[in-house]
Amino acid sequence: MTRVIAVLAAFGAMLISTSASAQLELAKQKNCLACHTVDKKLVGPAYKDVAKKYESDKDAAPRLAKKVREGGVGVWGQIPMPANPQVNEAESLQLVKWVLSLK
Repeated sequence: MTRVIAVLAAFGAMLISTSASAQLELAKQKNCLACHTVDKKLVGPAYKDVAKKYESDKDAAPRLAKKVREGGVGVWGQIPMPANPQVNEAESLQLVKWVLSLK
């Protein structure tokens, strides 16, 4: 029984890791990493800082996904985040959920 649990845990970790690498690849494809990194401020905030800021905001994902597509300014300073029309609604939500999962 212990062996089965260990195998299931390893499989679950592999799925999470595969999903995370797929999300990172999507962020690369959509040029998100030109301004952001996972753990350091670049032009925009680090993704881990975004996750921390919104960790208790259960309604953040759709609002942030819209901001990814349409752009915005003021939350992280006066450097604007440009609109990203190359990112569709489903992709923006997928990316934001990944960012918010980073701790």
